[in-house]
Amino acid sequence: MPVFHKTIPVNSPHGIYFEDVTDKVASIVAEAGIKDGIVVVFSQHTSCSVLIQEDSEAETYAKIPLILQDTINCLEKIIPDCKYEGQYLHPGAYHTKQAFELRGELNAWCLNTDGHIRSSLLGRSENIPLLDGKMTLGEFGRIYFADLDQTRPRERTVRVQIVGE
Repeated sequence: MPVFHKTIPVNSPHGIYFEDVTDKVASIVAEAGIKDGIVVVFSQHTSCSVLIQEDSEAETYAKIPLILQDTINCLEKIIPDCKYEGQYLHPGAYHTKQAFELRGELNAWCLNTDGHIRSSLLGRSENIPLLDGKMTLGEFGRIYFADLDQTRPRERTVRVQIVGE
């Protein structure tokens, strides 16, 4: 059974960021030439998510589709933004020290526990059935990559793997 893999680079700015990757994934599906199977869209980053949501016609001033902003608003009620050391048990002194010594990361960059927890609730991948060369997303379905780490701009990677025939 053929397997095809490709990545999509995403440069996320400082703050919560969503990018609609549907068209890029569809291009990868076309390139793969696999007609029937499964498309897996995955984030290897533990403070990021991949989700399917409808295409919202309107967006916030920050260019976030309203339905995705509603999702963040709901998540913020159960997982408050990480604003200060000690608010959550993570990252802790050891992790913060290691992040600085091994990667030169600023202490403030470690205050991203909210992003990790939100990512674990939203999930880091989506599996989409592929029928006759087309993803079955439904009439309004779009694939979004979400960077939930609000601490700094980052270079991220979305992985797309297609298995089928």
